[in-house]
Amino acid sequence: MAGLFSGSPTHEAPEPLEGPVVATITGGTILWFVLFLVQLPFYGWFEDRGQTWWVWTCLAGAGLGCIGIWYVRGRDAAIKRQAAEREAAEATDAAEREAAEATAASPDSPDSPDSPDSPDSPDSTA
Repeated sequence: MAGLFSGSPTHEAPEPLEGPVVATITGGTILWFVLFLVQLPFYGWFEDRGQTWWVWTCLAGAGLGCIGIWYVRGRDAAIKRQAAEREAAEATDAAEREAAEATAASPDSPDSPDSPDSPDSPDSTA
């Protein structure tokens, strides 16, 4: 049995799946709250049998789900903000590269002060 779990894995783990996380957490929170509301009229029945934890578990699930909604909405916003910043940085880098290539590829014009044919050149005779 020890040989079954020893050694390194032969393949890398796949990338995590990104889905509609906010919708999933919101749906689960609504489900917990609906279950709480459905069980609430039967609180006496649960109390007679010492099973009130069923009711409070549903309420706790709804409360923790609210925290989860807050968390995943912030996470989703941060992921989108980071992607937008990355795209803006890539666009800026591409524009800078194009500008550098354009200035490097353009020949010196005869009117530039460094050109020997320029009237402003120190080598020109007047």
